[in-house]
Amino acid sequence: MTRRFSILLLILSINIAFAKPKKPALNLYKANNTNIQYFGRIDFSDPLKPRFWSPGVYIKAKFKGTDCELVINDEILGGDNHNYIEIAIDNNAPVRIKLTDKQNIIKAAQGLADTEHIITICKDTESGIGYLEFVGIKCDKMLSLPSKPKRKIEYIGDSITAGTGMDLSVIPCDEGQWYDQHNAYMSYGPVTSRALDAQWQLTAVAGIGLTHSCCNMDILMPDVLDKMYLRNNKMQWDFSRYQPDVVTICLGQNDGVVDSTLFCSAYVKFINTVRMHYPKADIICLTSPMANITLNVVLRKYLSGIAAYMNAQGDKKVYKYFFSKRYHNGCGGHPDMAEHMQIADELTAYIKQVEGW
Repeated sequence: MTRRFSILLLILSINIAFAKPKKPALNLYKANNTNIQYFGRIDFSDPLKPRFWSPGVYIKAKFKGTDCELVINDEILGGDNHNYIEIAIDNNAPVRIKLTDKQNIIKAAQGLADTEHIITICKDTESGIGYLEFVGIKCDKMLSLPSKPKRKIEYIGDSITAGTGMDLSVIPCDEGQWYDQHNAYMSYGPVTSRALDAQWQLTAVAGIGLTHSCCNMDILMPDVLDKMYLRNNKMQWDFSRYQPDVVTICLGQNDGVVDSTLFCSAYVKFINTVRMHYPKADIICLTSPMANITLNVVLRKYLSGIAAYMNAQGDKKVYKYFFSKRYHNGCGGHPDMAEHMQIADELTAYIKQVEGW
C-alpha cells in the first residue's frame, strides 16, 4: 500500500467519523389524533380530513422537536383561488402563507430548539375562497396540549369581521386577487380573544347584511347563521358544539342607511334568534368600524333603540358599543392591520367591563 493511498484512506475515515448523522424522517400524526385541538365550524364527516370554510377556523397542536410540517388540502375553488393560512409557533410572530396546490406539504418550522413547541394554524381567507382539509402534522413527537380556554367569544359580521382588505404586507391594494389581503388571524376578533385568553369563532361573510347584502349576494346573515358553509348557505351547524360567553354583532355596513322600522325589527328578530341558540350569552351590538359619518349616526341611533327595547323586554344581557372613530385605511375602505389592533383594544376593554374578566 502506497503512502499516498494510506493518507487518502485516513482522510476518508475521518470524514465518515465526523459526518453529520442523517435526520430521521418526521412522523405523521393524522388529523384524528386526540392531541390535536380544533376550533370553529368544522365538518368532521371524514375524521381524517376535517373540512372547514369559515375565516378564523384554527387548529392547535404541541410537539417536541426542531422541525414541523403540515399536510393541508385546498379546494382551489374556481380552479385558481388559493387559500391563505396563518402559522404561529410559540410566541414568535405569525407567518402568513398562500397555498399553492391541491395537496400541500408545508414546512411550518425548521431548526427550532429541540424542546416543546405549540403551533397554531388558522384559515385567513373566507368561505367564498373555498374549503381547507386538514390532513395532519409531521413532527418528531406529538404531545398533549393544556385544556382549551374556558372563555368563548363569537364574532358575527361581514368583511370587517372576516379580516378582508387589511394585510398589505405583501400585495398592495388593487393588485393580485381580491382576497390577497385577507388575514382573519390578525383581525379584531381573534386579537381580542387572545388578549382575553378566550376561544374565538368568526361567523362572517364579506358583503353580507342583515336586511340587504351587497355585490348581488343572495343571502343575509339570518339565513346562514346556522350553517357551516355560510357563503353557500349549506350544511347545518350544531350550536351545542360551541356556547359562547359573549356574542358580538357587527352588521349594518352593507345594509347602509335603510328605513328604521325595517332595520330595527330585523335586528330585534335576529337577536332573538341568537338568544334562542345562546340562552346565557351576553350579546353586544357594535357599530361598523368603517362606517362614514352618515351611517355611523344612523347605526348609533338604531342600536341605542334596539338595546333599550331588548332590555325593556326583559333581556338585560343585550348591550351596545360604539367605536370611537372611523377605521378605513385598508383596501376598499376597510380597516388595515394597525386599525384592527385599535378596534381590538376598544372591544377588549369593553368586554372586560361587561364580563369582569
